[in-house]
Amino acid sequence: MPRYYFDLRDENGIALDDEGLELSGPRAVQAEAAKSVADMARDAVLSAQFSGGRQEMAIGVRDAGGPIMQVKFCFEIEDLTSRSRSRDH
Repeated sequence: MPRYYFDLRDENGIALDDEGLELSGPRAVQAEAAKSVADMARDAVLSAQFSGGRQEMAIGVRDAGGPIMQVKFCFEIEDLTSRSRSRDH
């Protein structure tokens, strides 16, 4: 089975995957990339500042031949409480 590497990219830089995973093919790679970006997104949203601006992250997947896929995720946390309170006054 081929080995795939899942490199993580966010505003702090890139973390290269030195170990990789042996997976059966493109669908398994896509499923693993989706799981990885979901984990990154959960952690980023939980640790983000309220109204901290837009954040982007990505999982770059490569095999022995080079890059084969990239899965991106963008989010922004917006504080709606201050907006609604300012309208009340």
